[in-house]
Amino acid sequence: MDRHTPTVAEIVTRAVELADPEDVEVRLGELQRQLEDDEEPITAVENLEERLAIALEGADYEGEDPAVSVASAIALYLAAHPDQVDSSEPPDDLVRRAVRAQWRGTPPEDIERWLDGGG
Repeated sequence: MDRHTPTVAEIVTRAVELADPEDVEVRLGELQRQLEDDEEPITAVENLEERLAIALEGADYEGEDPAVSVASAIALYLAAHPDQVDSSEPPDDLVRRAVRAQWRGTPPEDIERWLDGGG
């Protein structure tokens, strides 16, 4: 059975959905818009971190929005674990796992506060 390989756009869209289930974070909408047409399979991207960094700068120039940082962490996690894109596990579990992976178990205080506040 062939499995679908998610595209950059699909990974970023899912990351934004997980970070902002209520669809209220304007900067996350901007992040998603910047990559919505990127149909390259995630497995073909040589430097996703760089591609995301450019989009992140456009969405959050100052780099101060924890929602954008969390969405980036989720996108990187999903890129490394594409089978998790359509996972049926509780979204909070996946988000926390992505955050732990990104910051090696110790996220910055603003990220912790954001997570504790429910996003």
